Parts: sequence; C-alpha cells; structure tokens
Amino acid sequence: LNATAGTCEEMIKRAVFARELGAPIVMHDYLTGGFTANTSLAHYCRDNGLLLHIHRAMHAVIDRQKNHGMHFRVLAKALRLSGGDHIHAGTVVGKLEGEREITLGFVDLLRDDFIEKDRSRGIYFTQDWVSLPGVLPVASGGIHVWHMPALTE
Repeated sequence: LNATAGTCEEMIKRAVFARELGAPIVMHDYLTGGFTANTSLAHYCRDNGLLLHIHRAMHAVIDRQKNHGMHFRVLAKALRLSGGDHIHAGTVVGKLEGEREITLGFVDLLRDDFIEKDRSRGIYFTQDWVSLPGVLPVASGGIHVWHMPALTE
C-alpha cells in the first residue's frame, strides 16, 4: 500500500490502515514525501513490524542533470539516514540503466557498513556507517529474463 500523502498525519493513517489489512509492507516516495515524513514513517513501520519500501519518483529531475542537481549517491545517503528497508535502485541494464561502476558504488553505499574510497565507483572518501542499518537496493525498471546474465556478472 502506498502511504505517500500530502501530510504526515495522512501518511501515518495510511500505514495504520495497511497494518490493519495485514499488509506486510508499506511504500513511500521519499523524494515527493520529504525526508522528515520518511523518517516518521520509518519509525512507525519499525515499531509496528512493517517493512518500508522506498520509491524514488522524480529522482531523474534531481540526479540525472549534468549541470545542476545532485547525484543519486547523495540521495542514497540521505535515505539511509532517514530510514527504509529497500529502494528501487537503478541497474546496469534495463530502463533505469546507469554507469556500471557508479551504480555498484551507490549500491554499496546503501547496504554496506564500511565502504573504501574508490573514485572509479563514485566513492570519494572512505565511509564507516558503523551500526546504521542499510537499505536493500531492489532492481527495477524494465528488467526481464534476458537481462539476468548482465545483472549477475
């Protein structure tokens, strides 16, 4: 159930409704909903045994512009700080295709506790997330069976 709403109060009402229905997972669009709203929903979900799936609608307007905006690795770090269990992430093939090394770099930023500096992967300094929970990147966007060999390389 998509809990994204115009207010935090409505968002939490939707999450409560999802829980009452027995849904194991709630979805939130953290870019249109906002980081504070996302953190509130993440706390609610964690306290009530729900998984929080993060959608990133509108990300391309922010992170695919070469002359302005911010890279998805920054948005990924903000999400990790805000909270969520998994997120639609780009892949190295398919509709949301990105540069292989850069994509793998922000995938590691989402899930690993410790990331070594590796400029070729867009990791510009060593990062220790200590015990901050990771976010599982989920392949999305036009993936089909013929993409599997490229995804598993």
